[in-house]
Amino acid sequence: MYTPPFFKPDRTASLKFAGERGFGTMCAFDGHKPIASPLPFYLTYAADGTPQAAFHVARHNPLVKLADGATSWLLAINGPDAYVSPDWYVSPDQVPTWLYQSVHLSGPVRLLSDGELSVQIDTLSEKFENWLLPKKPWTSGKMTAGRLEAMKKGIVGLVMTVEEVEGSFKLNQHKSDADYVAIANALGAQAHADAREIAQLMQDARPEAFANETKMLERTAP
Repeated sequence: MYTPPFFKPDRTASLKFAGERGFGTMCAFDGHKPIASPLPFYLTYAADGTPQAAFHVARHNPLVKLADGATSWLLAINGPDAYVSPDWYVSPDQVPTWLYQSVHLSGPVRLLSDGELSVQIDTLSEKFENWLLPKKPWTSGKMTAGRLEAMKKGIVGLVMTVEEVEGSFKLNQHKSDADYVAIANALGAQAHADAREIAQLMQDARPEAFANETKMLERTAP
């Protein structure tokens, strides 16, 4: 991933973002062409602190045959994104751009045992069911044993040992306060939820810029 220094989050922030998103596109190479599948996952950590991305795919997914435990795969996790019009800047002679958050995790992937898959299913569902609180969380215990086992036979559990973490949080960090605030305000007024989310991220990243804008408005108010 190409990331200019001012867009590059640290490793901790990148892993936090990936873990909270929990959904990405897993990519591998079969020797002739790329193979990719969008999928949910969760992060866990080995005893030595090494991150691991746990997930599962359909048994007939071509990724299964590529999980040799040695070849590196790529997991791309994307967050909100938004187009920026040059007309929104205070400064002249700007060009269109796109703001976004993205993290890439890479490393070898191995197959999980049946026992590990059972733990993974429960852990993965717990992660996302917690998003729906106060709804009572669904658990695999609600299924009959025979039905659960039949469903498990249709999937294969895998885990990536994350060897490299790359991130790019492009939020116009290199722009002046005036341009930065103008872009965030314009995005915040858009109908698209991603644009508004990018605007909020920009405010969270540089609150002092918006505080200065408020002070200036107060000084010029009649």
